[in-house]
Amino acid sequence: MGGTRNTVIGRPRGFDTEEALECAMRVFWEQGYEGASLTDLTGAMGITKTSMYAAFGNKEQLFHKALRRYTDGPAGYFDDALDQPTARAVAEALLRGSVRTSTLPEGFAGCLTIQGALPASDENRPAHDALVRFRAEAVARLEQRFRRAADEGDLPGGTDPERLARYVMTLGFGIPVHAATGLGRAELDEIVDQAMACWPGSA
Repeated sequence: MGGTRNTVIGRPRGFDTEEALECAMRVFWEQGYEGASLTDLTGAMGITKTSMYAAFGNKEQLFHKALRRYTDGPAGYFDDALDQPTARAVAEALLRGSVRTSTLPEGFAGCLTIQGALPASDENRPAHDALVRFRAEAVARLEQRFRRAADEGDLPGGTDPERLARYVMTLGFGIPVHAATGLGRAELDEIVDQAMACWPGSA
């Protein structure tokens, strides 16, 4: 009996969990957390609800896994931007990355971290709050990077790193909103051009 039990437990799933998670991420990206029903999710993933619960947990747990996949994949430009050698390069890489990710040819306009939080009923408040924390942490990380730039003399004296980080992230989060309403990549890149023309110390 022990051998039979181990065989059942060790039996591989009949679907690719990474591919299924990718599909779930795209549903959340398009429809938001509240708008994505279990039927939408399992239909896109090509699995049953029982298989979804077994592999990923409930809807909220699945969302957290999908969000991690999003931040490591389409939104991975944020971490790459922080590694740029100057504060200006950091800001531009972040904003250009936001434009690219918000205007992918697959048609996924906007940003999962923005669309995922709207709207939010009391029932779905945990997912909404998780995204609020996610965005706040992004601002804090950028502020830390700008503080380092200020300490290194890479930013003009008197520049407020916190204010500058909030300014850049407001643009970064605003770009997907405009992308979701139909603004194209060229127009969004012009917004970035204007922002960089106003960078502290620019002529």
